[in-house]
Amino acid sequence: MLRWRLLLGAIIIGGLVALCWADFQAEQPGTWLFPLVVVLSVLASHEVLSLTSAKGARPLAGVVYLGNLAMVTSNWLTVWCPDRFPTLAPVACALGVAILLAFAGEMRRYEGPGDVTVNLALAVFALCYVGVLLSFLVELRLLGSEVGMAALLSLVVIVKMSDTGAYTVGRLIGRNKLAPTLSPGKTIEGGLGGLAFAILGAWFSFTWMWTQLCGDRPAPGVAWWLTYAVLVTVAGVIGDLAESLLKRDAGRKDSSTWMPGFGGVLDLLDSLLLSAPVAYVCWLFAR
Repeated sequence: MLRWRLLLGAIIIGGLVALCWADFQAEQPGTWLFPLVVVLSVLASHEVLSLTSAKGARPLAGVVYLGNLAMVTSNWLTVWCPDRFPTLAPVACALGVAILLAFAGEMRRYEGPGDVTVNLALAVFALCYVGVLLSFLVELRLLGSEVGMAALLSLVVIVKMSDTGAYTVGRLIGRNKLAPTLSPGKTIEGGLGGLAFAILGAWFSFTWMWTQLCGDRPAPGVAWWLTYAVLVTVAGVIGDLAESLLKRDAGRKDSSTWMPGFGGVLDLLDSLLLSAPVAYVCWLFAR
């Protein structure tokens, strides 16, 4: 299993690096990453619906799939028609229309008192958890050709370095449980190790990687990227525990089983989803 996990991890990282390189070279930011986001949206929507169905709920799957696709796709309207569509406005519109369709769908299948409110709430949750949060990752890339790629990659590097550090240090010296009910393997020592690894990732991102991507453009100051690393790391840990909460409530170990050793798409994205809006706000103050 460990050999398979290392092999699959190398394939995922290699594929992501190749896509990011191609996207960085493209004339329009997001050209090559757009298909990836669409696929992630569909797979993540399926996994959220699977987790909710484990509790017997029946949110309208069609609305969730189409709404999340509409939200992640609508981000590019700000690139294609920047004078007409302010940043994130198309996402808000797509979310509003999807909620309207969720209500209309529940009205259509209504037969009497039951689980209407629960199904509506879960549909809105699935739309926000997948479509809205993924949109913040897209918007990071769309901050600009060079800066946007630096923003996106710095988030991925810092959060995944935190995950790696937490796992490594936790396995070596972890004693005190961080959240024993939700995630028995996580420890306070691992969390501190993850923070140290995240700061190392931030240093790498804003020294060597920034120079490669942005050339002579001044990099954010040390105080800014240290604060950035701490904030997105904390948000990433909460994101990881948030998905664990959903899985425990559904009685699942993984969000799906199509990637042995990793679980599902949500198991890969969980820490990024909740850290993305935090990162986006930080970058608004960095520009």
